[in-house]
Amino acid sequence: MSRIVHDETVTRCPECGSSNLLFDKISGEVVCVDCGFVVVNLTADLGPEWRSFDQDKDGKRTRVGAPITLVMYDMGLSTKIGWKDTKGMNISDLQAEVLSTIKRCDKMTIMNGTVRSSVRGLSEIAAICLKLGLPTNIMETASLIYRKAVKTSAMRGRSIRNTAAAAVYLACKQCGIPRMLSEIAMALNLNKKEITKCYRFLINKLNMAPPSPDTKLYVSRFVNNFRIRGDVERLAIELLEHARMCGLIDGRGPVGLAAAATYLAATLMGYRLTQREVAEVAKVTEVTIRNRYKELLANTKIYVEVETE
Repeated sequence: MSRIVHDETVTRCPECGSSNLLFDKISGEVVCVDCGFVVVNLTADLGPEWRSFDQDKDGKRTRVGAPITLVMYDMGLSTKIGWKDTKGMNISDLQAEVLSTIKRCDKMTIMNGTVRSSVRGLSEIAAICLKLGLPTNIMETASLIYRKAVKTSAMRGRSIRNTAAAAVYLACKQCGIPRMLSEIAMALNLNKKEITKCYRFLINKLNMAPPSPDTKLYVSRFVNNFRIRGDVERLAIELLEHARMCGLIDGRGPVGLAAAATYLAATLMGYRLTQREVAEVAKVTEVTIRNRYKELLANTKIYVEVETE
């Protein structure tokens, strides 16, 4: 985009003294409307020197590269040694051997232990997000968290894959994406306890406050999994809001509380859901569903006859 620079202190035409001046954005000139005198013709155009009449030609003539991204260890700004000379011609076998040695030395110089850990960890984060179907902002946030963890020099002896999974889980909580730790561990065939340790390690080493999860997001997800009407979701959110006002949410897991609210709302609306079905979807135990369900009933003053399982 071009930048036009002109003298904004000129307010009158030096030829006729008129103050009716017009600034031409295309030519960058200040012209007097009354007499046509060009008052200022100083133009500094910092844009491209070519002209394009359609978007295809304009896109082909751009000189910018790929956008900077945190997913790549070098943020997409690395320099690669090609296999051709400055004129774009093929090189001889002797020159190719010399270039091969230079490229190998360059790679060994750049790829130290920290960079190798970053490359592997960032590739794991990209693979995890791709497998779980997470958006790009989760990938960028998780990559930033992992980069900060690598800079602390406290990654020795820790599994890179577990740390990457913990970074993805922390990024999901920061961005408000309802993903459960058990779901991530099951999708990646990892141990949930090991991911939990890495998650606590990231929280402590990076001095980050654990983000408070939004229980309502889990309610929306559970309702969509059971394919029931939206009025169940609205009632479950009202139950959770009332429970928050009564202080019931403090100190309790958001997933189990959201699952119990969904189960209670579905029961009140006439849906025949069992606690086992809700527990399987929420990846919690039936005991958790039952305890949170009883607490919701007691605190919201709702008494209904529910079939005991």
